[in-house]
Amino acid sequence: MTDDPTRAEPPAENAEDASPAPEQAGTAAAITPAVPEPGLPVPPVPGVENPTGYTDAGVPTLDYVRDKIEGRWATSLGTAELAGETEAGRSIAEQEAEREKKAKEKLDEIRRSLGGG
Repeated sequence: MTDDPTRAEPPAENAEDASPAPEQAGTAAAITPAVPEPGLPVPPVPGVENPTGYTDAGVPTLDYVRDKIEGRWATSLGTAELAGETEAGRSIAEQEAEREKKAKEKLDEIRRSLGGG
């Protein structure tokens, strides 16, 4: 063996020379992950999220909770927008504006009567 990388190693002459050294065989086994047999369930990795949005301990993940809150917020905004676009929604908005105007007029009248009297 030489340290020259351009030279090819001569082929092994017998089967004993071709087998890896014992320390190399142990290293290769440590690097290669254990593959479960087909049909057996793969055990979950601790601390890794499940596709359900919960950890193995049953705690909801932050992403799951955030998505749920954002979904509810979007639903409420959409519902409010649709309600305002209907005839009944516009009617209610007009009634509220009229009520607010009358309340302001009444408050001004009360203030004038207290201040001038």
